[in-house]
Amino acid sequence: MPDLPQQPSYSNDEIDLAELLRSLFQQKYLILAIACLATLGAAAYAFLATPHYQVQSVLRPVDQGRLDELNGTGVYDLTPADALSRVGAGLSSYESRLKFFLDNQQLFTGLVEPGRSLEQAFEAFNRSAFTMLQVDPKRPNSLSEFVGISLSYPKGVDGVEVVNGLVAAVQEAERERIATDLKVLIANRLFALEQKVEAARASYEASKQARIANLLEQDALRKAQLQDELRALRSELKTRRENRIKRLDEAMQIAESLGIRKPTTPSAMADAQRRGLVVRTEVNSRDIPLYFMGVDALKAERQALSERSSDDFSEPRVAEIEKELALLSQNRQVEILEQRKNEDLYLKDLAEWRQEAAQLKGIKFDTGALQLVRVDQPALEPLAAVKPKKALVLGLGGVAGLMLGVFVALLRNLLRPRQANKP
Repeated sequence: MPDLPQQPSYSNDEIDLAELLRSLFQQKYLILAIACLATLGAAAYAFLATPHYQVQSVLRPVDQGRLDELNGTGVYDLTPADALSRVGAGLSSYESRLKFFLDNQQLFTGLVEPGRSLEQAFEAFNRSAFTMLQVDPKRPNSLSEFVGISLSYPKGVDGVEVVNGLVAAVQEAERERIATDLKVLIANRLFALEQKVEAARASYEASKQARIANLLEQDALRKAQLQDELRALRSELKTRRENRIKRLDEAMQIAESLGIRKPTTPSAMADAQRRGLVVRTEVNSRDIPLYFMGVDALKAERQALSERSSDDFSEPRVAEIEKELALLSQNRQVEILEQRKNEDLYLKDLAEWRQEAAQLKGIKFDTGALQLVRVDQPALEPLAAVKPKKALVLGLGGVAGLMLGVFVALLRNLLRPRQANKP
């Protein structure tokens, strides 16, 4: 009889759910023991682990009036949003946090471990402890504008004092920075004003010297022109006098040849040659020749002209030129310019610059009382630790213990048949 093909048997490979549950029930004490051990381990962690707490502080912009006195100086301009941003930048600054840590080490007891420097200890703490709170940039809203800082810290660290102290320290640092900036700005403005005054003085001195030089140059030019005119006029007068002498010499020769000794006229000479009493009236528009003056008169005039030492009196223009030269010998305007004592009074805009300098020197702003931000939520003592969360840890420990117990029971159930089939 031929062999029939054997049907595969799955009895060993198929899982009987009822048998599995029965096996797990039989190992219930093992499962409960493992679950209890896991729960005890979780409880040990929950109650023995160092608790961590969390505090936070929220800052909001101050009213515009709080900064009005600072902005009223006319030197510094700070808006509430800028002040909040500056304080927020200080809170997020690693340098500010490290400085506060080094200045207040008593608040961080337990962080420093052997073999680690203060900076290394703070670096590890800062990396995981601080969190900045800010407005979501995707939802800008001026009504909800704020900056905050959150701190997660272990037991042994005074977190409330750390957060509030850091906020106060950052505000004080910003006040000192504003005070320094204010002093620098005032000093720079005063220096700029002094530079303007010095530049104005140099410009005024240069313009004054240029004006004096221009006046003196005009006087020198005018003197030269008058002296040239005076020389030309005197030369002309001399030439006139010499020409007059020559004309007198010529007239004297004619008068001697005619025998005219005394002044006469052509009509008188004609009447002298006649006899009798004659009365004649002569009207003649033509000039009478010089020789009719007679030899005696001509000689007298010639002698006077020859003995004359100067012809200036014969021309009024000479006196006028000498008068102008005398006035030009000293320029009173130049003299007044050179005798000015307080020349700053003549500087343009000097009064305005001095007024501004006086206002800058009169700024006595106390930044110690300046409020940069409004503390909307100061850090308060936490009511409970944020970790470990004991209930959650115990629950997770119990669930994990049960799962581990079931897994061990299943593993034992799978290994039993193999051990039984071994020879």
